[in-house]
Amino acid sequence: VQLQASGGGLVQAGGSLRLSCAASGRTLSSYARGWFRQAPGKERDLVAAINWRGSSTYYADSVKGRFTISRDSAENTVYLQMNSLKPEDTAVYYCAAIMWGSWSPRSWGQGTLVTVSS
Repeated sequence: VQLQASGGGLVQAGGSLRLSCAASGRTLSSYARGWFRQAPGKERDLVAAINWRGSSTYYADSVKGRFTISRDSAENTVYLQMNSLKPEDTAVYYCAAIMWGSWSPRSWGQGTLVTVSS
């Protein structure tokens, strides 16, 4: 099983980016998916999650109203649309297959770096 994250980059404050996380190999379609982020010297924190049906979502308070998580089940891909980006959003973003509610990761993708300049 592989989770491939992409879409990171450098953007100015107030800008937008869309991250993608595609799954391949043994299907993870029955798992929820989450986007975590880790800034230098800080812990890896969950920022958004979506259940396997795509009917429920969770957002950390710090990104509510700015980030939107969605999934395309046919493509087995999860997206994170990030708007109104702030310098404090700068981090390596990781996607993961997770257990809904506990947010316990079952499989990690590689990280993609998001840098927001002021």
